[in-house]
Amino acid sequence: MDTPAAAPRLRPTAEPIRHRGVTFDRRRCGRIQRIIRDRPDITRVALAQRVCEMVGWRRFNGEWPERSCRNLLDRLHRDGWIELPPSRRPRKAAQRCPPPPAAQDPLPAWPEVGPREDPCGPLLVRPILPEEKAAFRRWVQHHHYLGYRPLVGESLCYAAFWKGQPVALLAWCAASLKNTPREAYIGWDEPTKLERLAFVVQNVRFVILPHTDAPAHIASRVLGATLRRLCRDWQACYRHPVLLAETFVDESRFQGTCYRAANWIRLGRTRGFGRHSTTYRHHGLPKAAWIYPLRADALCRLRNTPVTPTLLNQEENALSKPALNPEALPLAGDGGLLDLLLGIPEVRKPRGLRHPMVTVLALSILAMLLGKRSFLAIAQFAAHLSPELLQTLGARRKSAPSESTFRRVLARAPADEVDAAVSRWLIEQGIRLDEAIALDGKVSRGSADGDTPGVHLLSALLQREGIVIRQVRVSDKTNEIPCVKPLLHDLPIEGAMVTADALHTQHDTARFLVEEKKADYLFIAKDNQPTLRKDIELLGLTAIPPSG
Repeated sequence: MDTPAAAPRLRPTAEPIRHRGVTFDRRRCGRIQRIIRDRPDITRVALAQRVCEMVGWRRFNGEWPERSCRNLLDRLHRDGWIELPPSRRPRKAAQRCPPPPAAQDPLPAWPEVGPREDPCGPLLVRPILPEEKAAFRRWVQHHHYLGYRPLVGESLCYAAFWKGQPVALLAWCAASLKNTPREAYIGWDEPTKLERLAFVVQNVRFVILPHTDAPAHIASRVLGATLRRLCRDWQACYRHPVLLAETFVDESRFQGTCYRAANWIRLGRTRGFGRHSTTYRHHGLPKAAWIYPLRADALCRLRNTPVTPTLLNQEENALSKPALNPEALPLAGDGGLLDLLLGIPEVRKPRGLRHPMVTVLALSILAMLLGKRSFLAIAQFAAHLSPELLQTLGARRKSAPSESTFRRVLARAPADEVDAAVSRWLIEQGIRLDEAIALDGKVSRGSADGDTPGVHLLSALLQREGIVIRQVRVSDKTNEIPCVKPLLHDLPIEGAMVTADALHTQHDTARFLVEEKKADYLFIAKDNQPTLRKDIELLGLTAIPPSG
C-alpha cells in the first residue's frame, strides 16, 4: 500500500512578505501549502484565484488580481515559504522590446479612426482606440528617449490632435510603490500607502511629436486637457477614481517646464534607485518628483478618509452594490429568468456550441447584479458557482463558460430584447416603480467606430435601488426627447416622481407623464427657455413645490 508523500520541509530565507496590505507569514503560507497538497493537479492560475478569494482581494470592477497574485506566489516560492506545483507551460525565452527603428525606417501612419476634431477648439485629447495601439507603441518607441515598455497595472494611453494632426502621446499607469518625496508630502505611513496607492496614477510617457505646426505652449495645454478628463476616464474604465497624478523628470535632460506651466508641484529629488524585479538597485540618476492633485481635497482624502465607500463616486458605489440577492430570486419555472430569456434568438452557428445562449445570458445577468463589471469578472464569478446552480441555469457541462464565450455572446446578443426581458423579470419580483425615477442619456463608451458615432442610450433608473429598469437606443437622426414615450410606455409608474435634465423640459413630455402615466415630474428650467423662465418669475414660483 502506497503511503502519501510527506509535505516538503520549507525553510524560508527572508522575512514575511507584505503584499497589497496582507502579511504572508507561516500561518497564511501554511494554508496555501495545504491547498497545493490537497489538490496536486491545481494550476497556478487556479491557485492564484483561491488565494485572492482567501484574503479577499478584488479590483473595483469585481475581478481578482490574478497577475499580481501569481507574482506574489512566485516570490513566496523563491524565498522558501511555499512549494509551488511545476508550471505546465513551456518556458519561453525572455522577450525584450524591439530596438528603436532606424531614422530611415518609415513609421506607420496614424490610423484614420476615431475623432480628430473638437468643435470647441483646435485641440482634442482623447484615449487611444484599439486600432491605434500598434501605432502608439511604435511612435513612442521611436520618439521617446526611453522607448516603449509594457505598462504596469491599470493604464490608459492618450493621443492629442491639433487641427486634426497628432501632436502628442501620453501614457498613464499605476503609481510607483516607493516615492519618498511623495510619501513625505502626503504624510503616508506604510499601511496607509499600501491601502490607498491605487488612487495615485503616474505619467510614465509624454511625447511631443516633431514636425507639427502646434504653438509653443502645446505641451502644457495637452497636460491640462488630459488632467481635466483623467479622473472621469479612469472611473469609467476601472470603476474607481484617481486623486493624485505623479511623474518623474530626468533633470539632466529636461527642466520640467511644461509641468510647471501646468501647475504641477515639484517635491524634490529621488535617491536614484530603480526597481529590478523584486529588488531596488542604485542607478545613480536621481530624478525630480512632481505631483498634481486632481481634486481640491485630494490630499485630505488620501491622508484621512477611508478608501471605501466614501472615496468612490456615490453613484458608481450605488451601482456596484447588489440591489437584489440573486440566490433568492426565481430562476427556473414559469415567470423565472430562464423562461424569459428562452425567447431571445441564438446568435451563433449551431455547430460546436458548448454552452446554451440562455445559460450565458443568465450567468451574465446574475454577475452584473452582484457588481461584476467586466467580462473577466463575469467569467471568474461563473467559474466558482456550484455544479447544481450551473445545472439549474441550463448548463450542459460541469465547467462554466470562459471569458471569450461571454465576450462573443454579449457582443452579438440583441441588446433591446435582453434588456426588455430583464426589465420584465425585475418588475415581476416586486420592485416598486412608484418612487423616484431618473431619465438620463449616455453614449456607450468605446462604441464609436471611425465615422460611425457611438451608441446613444436613454435609460430609466430607479434612484433608490440603483437599477436600470428600461433603456432604449436613441437614433442618430433624432435626440432623446421623442424617446421618452417608448421608454416609459408599458412601465407601471403611477405615482412615481420622474426627474430629467433641462432637455426634457417639454410640454408634450409633461402631459404624457401626468395625463397618461399618472406620474409626477421634476424638470429644470434654464435660460434657453426664456418664456418659461419669465412665466416662473411672474408667478413667483420660488418654492418647491409651488404650493409652498
